[in-house]
Amino acid sequence: MGIIGSVDATIQKNTKELKAVDFFCGGGGMTHGLRQAGIAVIAGVDFDKSVGLTYEYNNPGSKFINTDIRRLRSNFLEKNFGLQKYDDNLIFVGCSPCQYYSVINTDHTKALQSKDLLRNFARFVEYYRPGIILVENVPGIMTNRDSILPEFLRIITKIGYVNCTYEVIDMSYYGVPQTRKRFSLIASRLSGLTIPMPPKDEEKAILKDYLGVSNGFPKIPAGHKDNTDFNHTTAGLSPKSLLRLAKTTHDGGSRLCWANDTELQLPCYIGKDNCFNDNYGRMWWNRPAPTITTKFFSVSNGRFAHPEEDRAISIREGATLQTFPVDYVFKTSSIANAAKIIGNAVPCEYARRLGEHIRHCINL
Repeated sequence: MGIIGSVDATIQKNTKELKAVDFFCGGGGMTHGLRQAGIAVIAGVDFDKSVGLTYEYNNPGSKFINTDIRRLRSNFLEKNFGLQKYDDNLIFVGCSPCQYYSVINTDHTKALQSKDLLRNFARFVEYYRPGIILVENVPGIMTNRDSILPEFLRIITKIGYVNCTYEVIDMSYYGVPQTRKRFSLIASRLSGLTIPMPPKDEEKAILKDYLGVSNGFPKIPAGHKDNTDFNHTTAGLSPKSLLRLAKTTHDGGSRLCWANDTELQLPCYIGKDNCFNDNYGRMWWNRPAPTITTKFFSVSNGRFAHPEEDRAISIREGATLQTFPVDYVFKTSSIANAAKIIGNAVPCEYARRLGEHIRHCINL
């Protein structure tokens, strides 16, 4: 376990400033959005050491605690950051890894490790009793028969979080240009204060308002390497995959465009025209992007091809669809590692709106 950087001065109880601790913080999507909303994020906790530099570089003053939450003592934040119990202006965020409840195929043994992380988050909630709890996860946490959610709700209700709102939201109605449906929960310990979900936009955010030359993304080929912090870098493609994209119609074309081409068709797709149609597909300009996953740099892993150019979207384009600011720097030289940080993040814009909504509801 380690803390990157030095610890700031002791936090005083019941100051007017809202403050937060971001458990399972990853590269800082939730942290950054809350900071944009004027909430002081004291620290982020994550077991993945490789995200620490990205987290702290882009969120100065928010300390990265590199540890597995299952091994973190309940009083650690009290001893090292001066956190006090029953602080009405303290927010705990628990966006735990969610492979176990995801519909995306994953290694079941590895996924089991993520199943009960919310219970470990509840341990810190029980110890500190912050004013507000935020949880974000995949929709499956509401429907999976083995979900930890009912137990988590019983725990927090028993200790005073009787004002609780949760639902599955479509983030494209919250300024995030992708069809990213997520479970979102806001629970309050504050007397008489129930915080609803933030207000939705009337229309979905769509791709053309975020990507393309007019939005600062020059045309580039597959395999382009951008050595600047902008990181408009794309994965390379084989000659055959380039031919496939060349035959895929612009603005929403799919692999069905070359399904009858014996040279280009993949054996795994023969006779399967009604499934896996997003793989090798192009995005649409006038729709939200698909959910940005950790594999968005690969055209074979979803509808991640550019609407017009013969390539997958770039690292910066994926970050933009996750609403990271253009100056957010991903401190890694690996395309795969940068995509992992981006795909696993809570979109900054949703976090910002959530933070501003909370401030409005409690008159701060």
